[in-house]
Amino acid sequence: MAQLTGSQRGAYVQAMFTRIAHRYDLVNRLMTFGQDQALRGRVIALAELKAGERFLDLGTGTGDLAFAGLQATPDLAQAVGGDFTLEMMRVGRNRAPGRRVRWSATDALNLPFPDQTFDAITSGYLMRNVGDLDRAWAEQLRVLRPGGRVVCLDTTPPARNWLAPFVRFHMRFVIPTLGRLITGASDAYKYLPETSVGFLEAGALADRMRRIGFEAVTFERAMLGTHAIHFGRRPR
Repeated sequence: MAQLTGSQRGAYVQAMFTRIAHRYDLVNRLMTFGQDQALRGRVIALAELKAGERFLDLGTGTGDLAFAGLQATPDLAQAVGGDFTLEMMRVGRNRAPGRRVRWSATDALNLPFPDQTFDAITSGYLMRNVGDLDRAWAEQLRVLRPGGRVVCLDTTPPARNWLAPFVRFHMRFVIPTLGRLITGASDAYKYLPETSVGFLEAGALADRMRRIGFEAVTFERAMLGTHAIHFGRRPR
């Protein structure tokens, strides 16, 4: 499943997230031992949102990062949540903060926004799922204003150290079991660990961002090295 490419990969991912939309947040909490909220807080801190700015959360899903951005900076000019899985956004829209977000059916490879629209873009667990990583970065660069910030939270292949066997066990057995018990979609929770292991190492992802044109690119690891948060800026 993780070897799917192009339109096949996009169709699979869209169908998968549609099936698990109503239980996605619960499983995410359990998979990260409740640390997903702290990770989102760090993403928003790095985004440096300011009053009057326009903010895009790409691959927003049920809107957790968009909501965190609004909580941190209530007087944003606009908070947009973009995703190509409509059912995930329907779940988010029905939450208490949902009316404050502008929800947008959005393909990460062809963003439906004019050039230089946003001051900051965040994403959580999006980039490992896109069919063309360079194009997804280029689209985010295009719609950022000069000096705008991009912050990406995603998994990264675990380091080869004494913790590696425990991390692999969690990915291969614990996550699929949780997914099957809570959502009934064990295939989805086999796919997600596969994409984690097969995704770029954090340093390589940073190099891709620089190659596309981002500057001041940095990253930090979290969750025993299994997650990474990348930061970049569009040149002024």
